Parts: sequence; C-alpha cells; structure tokens
Amino acid sequence: MLLNESIAAIATAPGRGGVAIVRISGKNALEIAKKMFTPSLKNAAFEPYRMYPGQIDAGTFCDYGLAVYYKAPNSYTGEDVVEFHCHGGETIARGILKRAFALGARSATRGEFTKRAFLNGKLSLASAEGIADMINGESEAEVKAGYLLYNEKLTSGVKALQEKLTELLAGVDASIDYPEEDIEEQHIEELKADLLALRKKLGVWLASYGTGKKIKSGVTVAICGKPNTGKSSLLNRLLGYDKAIVSSTAGTTRDAVEGTIEIGGVKFNLYDTAGVRNASDEIEKIGIDRAQTIVKAADVAVFVADSSSKFEEEDSRVLQMLQGKPIVKIFNKIDLTKDDTDSDADVLTSAVTGEGIEKLKSLLFEKSVGERGEDAAFLIEERHFNALTRADESLARAVLACETEPLDLIGIDVKQAWDELGEITGETANERIIDEIFAKFCVGK
Repeated sequence: MLLNESIAAIATAPGRGGVAIVRISGKNALEIAKKMFTPSLKNAAFEPYRMYPGQIDAGTFCDYGLAVYYKAPNSYTGEDVVEFHCHGGETIARGILKRAFALGARSATRGEFTKRAFLNGKLSLASAEGIADMINGESEAEVKAGYLLYNEKLTSGVKALQEKLTELLAGVDASIDYPEEDIEEQHIEELKADLLALRKKLGVWLASYGTGKKIKSGVTVAICGKPNTGKSSLLNRLLGYDKAIVSSTAGTTRDAVEGTIEIGGVKFNLYDTAGVRNASDEIEKIGIDRAQTIVKAADVAVFVADSSSKFEEEDSRVLQMLQGKPIVKIFNKIDLTKDDTDSDADVLTSAVTGEGIEKLKSLLFEKSVGERGEDAAFLIEERHFNALTRADESLARAVLACETEPLDLIGIDVKQAWDELGEITGETANERIIDEIFAKFCVGK
C-alpha cells in the first residue's frame, strides 16, 4: 500500500437512500475535489471543517450536494480528506467516484481508510478492531464493547503495563551494568513482586474474557425437557412471535428450532430442542441426539417441567443430561394449576399468559453473563485474549526465573511479555495480522 497515493470509495451502504457519501483521502484529495466541485457561494474558499453546498461534477452529469474538507493531520486518516455528500442513487455515487478515479485517485481496498489512520498514528490496532466490532455488532452490548475498544480503553491499559515493563527492564539493565551482589539480590526480590502485581492485573482481564466472548458471539441457551411440557410455546413467547410448531401431540419437535432475542443488551441464541424420552421413532431419536449435542455447546440450559403433571423419570433423565451446566429450572403451564406449594423451580411460567417470562429472562442473564464490569466490556476479541495469555505466560516464566536465574535471563522473558502486549496496540504486530484485521472492513471504511 502506497501512502503517497490518493484513494477514493463510496462510504455509504449500497442501494438507494437519501444521501450517499464519496470519500477521497491522500495528498491530492483537495486538488481532485476542487476540479469536481463548484461552491454555490461566489469566491468561497475551501476552508477545512466547513460544509459547502454546491455543484458536484461527475463528468457526464452533475448533482447538487455538499462537500467538506478535513485538513491533515486533523482528519480520520491523518491525511487530507474530502467527502462529497450527494443524492443517494447508486448511479450518482458511482459516477462521482468514477470522476475521482479519472482525476488521479485509485480505488480504496477493504478497510484502507482505517488502515491509513492506524499507520499514520491516529488510532491503535485494538481501536481499529473496535470500529469493526461496532459496525458488525448485532447487540447493544457488542456495540458498547466495540466503542470502548475504539475509545482506546484496552489500549490505554495495555500501554500502562508496557510502561511498567519498560521501567523494570531499565532497572534490569542498570543492575547488569553495576553488578553488586547484594544490590542484585535485593533488586530481584523487588522485581519479582512487581511482576506478580502485573500478573494479577492480567489475570483480571483474562478472567473477564468469558463474559466478553458471550457479548460478542451471544449466549447459547438450550431449552430442554421431556415431550409436551410447553418448550415450543415457551420459545414462541420469548421471541414474541410463532417460530416453533406447537401441538398437543408429544414429540412434535424433531429438530432444534432457534431464535434470537436481546436481554440487557446482550444477544441470546435460543434453541428449542426435541423432547427427551425413550423414543422408538428413528427420526425422533436423531432429534434427541441433536438435543444432547446442543446442550453440550450451550452456555446455559432451561429445564422445562409441566406443573400440571407429576415429576417423572423422564424429567430426571433430562436433569441428568444437563449436569455441569448453569440451569434455570422452570415449571411451565401454571395457568392450568394453582398448586405450586411443592415447587422447587427457579421460576413458574405460563407460555399462554406470559407469567414469569420476565423473571426467566432476568435469570438467564444472571446465570450466563452476571454482573458486567468495565473489564469484561472491552476484552471481547480472541486475538487480544491470546496475546494477553502469552504475555502472562512470559511473566510467569520471569517470576520463576527470579528464583534461580541471573537478571539478564529474567529480562528476556520480561521483554517477551512487552512484545506480546505490543501485538494488541500494533507496535509489534506483523503485516499478516494487520492485513487480516483490515480485511474485515468494507471498502469505504
């Protein structure tokens, strides 16, 4: 990628709309824009950070729109940037883009505007990933977590750790240059204490990744029970529309039926599984096997029993299948009975009346996400988790080395931890990692 080239792309989504935006970035962006745009105000200078109305010349046709100039380095990419805001027809935007190409710009590649922002020091690599998470976010929680990444929440924490490691490395170098045995022994003890404190901070972040992963990917919920306990009706009630087929005939659900809802801003992927029983029907057996597979992959399970019938062996079989999983135990169909004195359920529900449904949602959130603190909010990327894990492993080796090894060997592991953290900010990330990250973006971002 040549940073001395000007690039251009349509920055808005394909299709018709009220407004489309064509973006140009690079050292010739203003020169190209002046050849394409005539302000409505006579003798108007193209001052930065002001929106000008006027005529946009696409070569073969014109449009009346707006233009704004962002002067380097105070722009998104750190370069001169010009945006044309035209009417939202696809042909109009493409024509303006084609004209920009004819005047010297080239087509931007995927994520190239944001990649230039990273290369020009406008944002960190983690911040760029936060932008992608916001754009691709399918839940409010994912958008919020992406914003914290974009706002350098993780990067600032990582850089603080790197600064401390740099300080420790400087102390190691000083002790090596002035090798006095008593001082070195004292220094190693102090170094070990500092390394343990850094590991403790990393441990808090690493422990939060389970919640962060659920924020990014959603919580998988398996709705399980014996046949005819109202699982499908319960799914429909949670979704707010009829997704699963409901019948009084036991064993109607043969395969998992799924749907998605948001609870507390987090996406929950619900799976209504086949009723578990001793089935003679081959297709129903396959459905039950698939139910067991879904349970294994689920983050939380909803056990559904029928409050209008006695607890049976088949109910016990389902509970046994759910062992090891967080479970929300519900007694459904309470609209058919008033006898709940012997119930040991977490919540009593009626898929018909909606009673207990909000409490069920609250319990699902509590069992799977729990209290979401700030640390859990930004550690959502597997790449970041792996880098922090490697950094922690390097620090663990350094702590162990404090027992038997000289300072120069301890320093190698400390420097390795610094490098691993640098992969998050982008300071030590290789070209392959950088290219993979920006390939996730669309062309105009």
